[in-house]
Order: sequence, then structure tokens, then C-alpha cells
Amino acid sequence: MLSSVFTDEVMTTGTFLLCLVVSLVLGVVIALSYMYKNSYSKGFVVTLILLPAIVMVIIALVNGNLGLGVAIAGAFSLIRFRSAPGSGREIGTIFLAMAVGLALGVGYVGVAAALTVIVCAASVLLYSLPFASDGGAEKNLRISIPENLDYEGLFDDLFANYTTRHELTKVKTSGMGSVYDLSYTVVMRPHVSEKEFLDEIRCRNGNLTVGLGRVSTVKEEL
Repeated sequence: MLSSVFTDEVMTTGTFLLCLVVSLVLGVVIALSYMYKNSYSKGFVVTLILLPAIVMVIIALVNGNLGLGVAIAGAFSLIRFRSAPGSGREIGTIFLAMAVGLALGVGYVGVAAALTVIVCAASVLLYSLPFASDGGAEKNLRISIPENLDYEGLFDDLFANYTTRHELTKVKTSGMGSVYDLSYTVVMRPHVSEKEFLDEIRCRNGNLTVGLGRVSTVKEEL
């Protein structure tokens, strides 16, 4: 299992096709584990499926050829990535796909298969359990108050009663400076009434606009 399928460090047509097919199959397994309880795009999932095969071919070509290795390193150094930063799960999955491709590129099919099965199973298990849960999802709270009110500390007691965490993220004026628009990121306590929370805020802000919604998760694809 831990030995290479290459004989005398030589890749034959049969071993190349074997590693290529295995890399695609393991790429599908990695993509399925990434899709579990996660939002995703088709483009990123397809990339995860193809990445082990691409890395495998590159490593197989470079294996034992110093000149080709330097040439490929120089070609990849010209690439500049300008994509949005990825989440921890995205980065970890990409590294897993690359590690599988590296193992297959040198012929360690058993190592690549074991790595994929163990890491993907651990990922699915950890995301199924309430492990490292923050206790609630962040929400965006927007409050409008008249200019004659001092917003500093105005809602602190309400936040203490209804939220586990709150942070003032933005303050701006509107209506020719007659209204302050406050934006908070909050995490609501379990089993509290959001309606009561908003009603109490309205009693203090002169019944001006109050909004509570999910934090936007729209981002550019990696």
C-alpha cells in the first residue's frame, strides 16, 4: 500500500492512466465532502475534481527532471492570483486536493486513497458535530436615530439582554444630517424574541427605521 506503482521510477502508459483515473475519482470524493453542509459554486466543485489530476500530471512530468522542474516553477511564478480570500474550509480542501495529486504523481496510489478517505471522513464528522460552534449566526442590525440622541451606550442594556455579542461596524448620517444610521453585527441569544428586541429599540429611537437580517455572504469565487 505504501509502495509506489512505478517500477524503477519509470511511469508506463498503464500506470499513468491508473493514476489519472484514481486522481479523478478521489477528486470527486474530495468535492463531495466539501459540498457537505456548505454553500458552493459549480466552478469551484469542478476545480476540486480536476485539481488532483492536474497536479499529478505536473509532478509526473517533473519527477527526476531538474531542468523541467525549474522551467515549470518559472512558469508558475508568472501567475498572479487576484481572487477573493477563501474560507478556511476552501483553503484546506485545496491543500488536500494538491496533496493527493502529489502522492499520485510519484505513484503512491494507496497513500493518496487513504489520505482522501481519512481526511474527508474527519471533515464530514467534524461538520456534523457542534464542535467549535460559535453558538449562533451573525446578523446585521441597522438602527436609525435622530441627531439629538447620543448613540454611545444607548442600547447597551438591550444588547446585554438579547445578544451574546455585538459590535458597532458603521455609522453614517442621512437626511441632511438629521438622522444617524447605525450598523451593528450581532449574535442573538437562543430562544429570545426578535420582535420584542426590535420593539424595545423602536421605543428608544423615536420609532425610526430598524432592520435585522443575515450578514451578506456574497463574495467572489476563488
